[in-house]
Amino acid sequence: MSKKVEFHYDFASPNSYFSHRVIPGIEERTGAKFIYVPILLGGIFKATNNRSPMEQFADVKNKKEYNSKETERFIKKHNIDKYCRNPHFPVNTLHIMRGACYSLNKDFGSDYIEAMFQCMWERGLNMNDPTVIEDVLGEYGLPTSEIVAGTQDPTVKQILIDQTSSSVAKGNFGSPTFFVGNEMFFGKDRLREVEEEILNTK
Repeated sequence: MSKKVEFHYDFASPNSYFSHRVIPGIEERTGAKFIYVPILLGGIFKATNNRSPMEQFADVKNKKEYNSKETERFIKKHNIDKYCRNPHFPVNTLHIMRGACYSLNKDFGSDYIEAMFQCMWERGLNMNDPTVIEDVLGEYGLPTSEIVAGTQDPTVKQILIDQTSSSVAKGNFGSPTFFVGNEMFFGKDRLREVEEEILNTK
């Protein structure tokens, strides 16, 4: 029996966007279906005493330049041709991550995820602005009023809190993070290992 494959993500992470673009190919090759698990990266960092790479390695000579080159290589390898750096980065994604929780198991769930990743990392929009969020939901044909109301629902807010806590309890400290069964893999650069693990568990 195939093991469950989870993708723990936050729209705030460009590497989560890159992973989102690569996942369909892995699904096609392996027959696995990734379960998208929305978490709040700020909550993960707070719970694990972690910091973003931008903060963590700010004073490390050559590190920023190397990371840029690795990103360029990844983009070229996977033919990701629409990426642009968000000029508002870092963006507080609390509202749109709550929207992702509300959209779980809804028929528009995958469309919501795609729209948010596009707006963050292809269109460079400020997805912390409620007006921008509402405009985007309408533009993509998503149920704007329903989703906006859902983000204020205490139950939905608790889902995001619980999923973030559960992710930490499983060993997570950032995003993107993948679980194949009980095996954890961190970062977009581990997607090859994720694919291998999926194939090894079939």
